[in-house]
Amino acid sequence: MWDQRYSEPGFAYGIEPNDFLAATATRYLPAGGEVLCLAEGEGRNAVYLARQGFRVTGVDSSAVGLAKARALAGEHGVEVATVVADLAEYDLGVARWDGIVSIWCHTPSVLRARLHRALVAALRPGGVFLLEAYTPAQLEHRTGGPPVADMLVTLAAVREELAGLELVLGEEKVREVHEGAYHDGPSAVLQVVARKP
Repeated sequence: MWDQRYSEPGFAYGIEPNDFLAATATRYLPAGGEVLCLAEGEGRNAVYLARQGFRVTGVDSSAVGLAKARALAGEHGVEVATVVADLAEYDLGVARWDGIVSIWCHTPSVLRARLHRALVAALRPGGVFLLEAYTPAQLEHRTGGPPVADMLVTLAAVREELAGLELVLGEEKVREVHEGAYHDGPSAVLQVVARKP
């Protein structure tokens, strides 16, 4: 599915960074740190972070999307490392990253819980996790995201999955999202900033 979507002309979700990421990255992520972007797709968020001076790795299951990410990085004169991998099998490491970013990274709940536990260990002390994802209320809006409740998230679930991190921000809200053809309109989202002590 993702190779097909990313093979379409242009960029499926645009080339501008996610609004929440742009509003929080330089405020919370350790300056100049190593940042991992989960389900990075065509690279808009990774390229934005690289332009802010972060050392960025984007991981995604789509080689097509990541090829576009590298091209976008080149257009902006920055480098983004890319890894083609299934998140069910990808090793995040231990005390490896200063920041981990999850923007619209929707997986089945069992995988999400495992991934979130792994990223707690993968963050260095002082490292920060940034997340924006759709909540189950998004099924009423139908303006983006998976149409499957099991792949949508709640603050209560994420708080439990991130045990070991300090929640700096955790909010479920409805906001306007306008990102390319596939995210467009009022959206029920969860926004999280969490720090490793």
